[in-house]
Amino acid sequence: MTLLTRRAALAVGAGVTALAMMPSVLLAQDTAEEGLSAEEFINEFTGGAEVADGDGVKLTAPEIAENGNTVPISVDAPGASEILLLAMGNPTPGVARFSFGELSGSQSASTRIRLAETQDVVAIAKLADGNFVRTSANIKVTIGGCGG
Repeated sequence: MTLLTRRAALAVGAGVTALAMMPSVLLAQDTAEEGLSAEEFINEFTGGAEVADGDGVKLTAPEIAENGNTVPISVDAPGASEILLLAMGNPTPGVARFSFGELSGSQSASTRIRLAETQDVVAIAKLADGNFVRTSANIKVTIGGCGG
């Protein structure tokens, strides 16, 4: 029978405290559900609500990606509670869904995505007032990332 030492108890406590303090942006959800189209992803995310184009969400992406395997993308939507990121031309369009808690320092995220071909990347943000806004960027891919 092994007893928990004071040092081990302090280490466990520090780990639990650090985990509880992590920003929710680190808890991005995997949206790679098989068989869903881009429209189905959008309807699931918005609950069928209307999505407006325009201000409220900013998508930063390169105009030309030399390698579709690692395309840097960043999204910023001040005041958003969630952001959905879609690659419209990929076999599975869902890239990521970022959720932000009340204590998040900012409502932004960045990642690298894989693009199969030249296509639109779409970001949809759910704002604090319950409205949805979207923006998109067309990215030209010179070398395919999904087996191309």
